[in-house]
Amino acid sequence: MKTAFLFPGQGAQYPGMVLDLYDASSEVRDLFALAQETTGVDVHALLAHGTEEQLKETVNTQISVTLANLSAAVVLRQRGVIAQGVAGFSLGEYAALAWAGVLPFEKIFPLVRQRGEFMAQAAQSLDRSAGEPGMAAVLGLSPEQVDAVLTKENIPSLFAANYNSPVQVVISGTAEALKSGEAVLKAAGAKRIIRLKVSGPFHSPLLKSAAQSLEQAVNQLSFADPQFELYSNVTGAVVRTGSEAKALAVRQVTSPVRWTAEEAALATSGYTRVIEAGPGTVLAGLWKALFPEADCLPAGKLEQIAQIG
Repeated sequence: MKTAFLFPGQGAQYPGMVLDLYDASSEVRDLFALAQETTGVDVHALLAHGTEEQLKETVNTQISVTLANLSAAVVLRQRGVIAQGVAGFSLGEYAALAWAGVLPFEKIFPLVRQRGEFMAQAAQSLDRSAGEPGMAAVLGLSPEQVDAVLTKENIPSLFAANYNSPVQVVISGTAEALKSGEAVLKAAGAKRIIRLKVSGPFHSPLLKSAAQSLEQAVNQLSFADPQFELYSNVTGAVVRTGSEAKALAVRQVTSPVRWTAEEAALATSGYTRVIEAGPGTVLAGLWKALFPEADCLPAGKLEQIAQIG
């Protein structure tokens, strides 16, 4: 049975997540200690005693979600569940990089902290005279339809950011661009458009300065070739080399997440057991949207992992 781990991204976090894995596994406890040692953030205290608002702070989210994802993967491996391929949604791709051996754990935690800081700084530097830049989920149009509308209308500072499912695309842009985009997308047949509670227009060229800062950071690191199949948000395809992984990590900041393409590539490659290694069930839902007859198994809690392994 060919198994893939899918790692969720920002937004999957919640207070208390994976603390059951912490209690059950000394290897997970060591991972928590490593995250604190390399970032200065006591994630156990944050998850056990912090508020939801504290957990939503960009740096805290980046570190805690990455740690939660890797903790789930560790316990799955301890239960004999071995991945032959990995993919991660946005921030989740960093857990995938670590699990595939591209970067060691002690490097991945400080890197995601830096990534969060760079993205927050870039978002804060944007013009807010017309309102808050951000993101919106477009429901009821296919990725191809959304792309066609955006290409036709050519609205400045409006971009497709996440290709989530056959009927859901997230767009990023300035406040003015989002307002204009919502109007033309509704006219094109979108059923609903929902503004997301995010702090910036992520996965768009509006965060170019964050990509430039991240490029300087990753250039200080050595990226190894993946030890098994690692799929890219930017291309939707397998990453073959460490140098390619490094370049794609930078491009990911300003490029859309081609999640449906990644899912299709995984299915074509013969993955018959797909597991959401980390908190929540968002990716399980997106997998089901593309493949109604197939399941993506949730594995963010000890009881869920026990049912798999």
